[in-house]
Amino acid sequence: MLRGKRIALRARYEEDIPVLRTELYDDVVNSSRSDSSPWRPASPGSEDPRLAVDEQKERYVPFSVVDLEGGALVGSASLWGIDTHNRLAHLGVDLLPAWRGKGYGSDVVAVLCHYGFVVRGLRRLQVETLADNHAMLRAAERNGFVREGVLRSSAWVLGEILDEVLLGLLAEEWRARPEA
Repeated sequence: MLRGKRIALRARYEEDIPVLRTELYDDVVNSSRSDSSPWRPASPGSEDPRLAVDEQKERYVPFSVVDLEGGALVGSASLWGIDTHNRLAHLGVDLLPAWRGKGYGSDVVAVLCHYGFVVRGLRRLQVETLADNHAMLRAAERNGFVREGVLRSSAWVLGEILDEVLLGLLAEEWRARPEA
């Protein structure tokens, strides 16, 4: 288990899956905004690739996010697109609706950075998020991520084309921060 100030990242438990499915992935709007693939319903009991943990997939590491104080499930986080040759990866964070807007996202990003840079030995972490996802932009920037560009009209979300913001953080920048 990896611990932050308010959250911990742990392995995905079987009992997490129905909660994450119901509160994150069955929500068409939330799912459409957080996944580059089109939303589609998943039957109960089916192997949803967003929730299933395949220990053989080295390029994707999913975590369940839990509150340190009470142990409640807060959401899901991942390092994905892990490239061991170039030593880079992407971050993904999905908080359950009841836990949004309370500062948990910044802590999740901080712990993912620790995992990526210290545990995995990566050199670069990257975030791509919708330009209007102010919570993720703030969480990334609070952890030292720098806006590197805007991918104009790059995301099809519920009938409209939206811009995405690309943010990056290098290992040496992260280590130079007093919080690291």
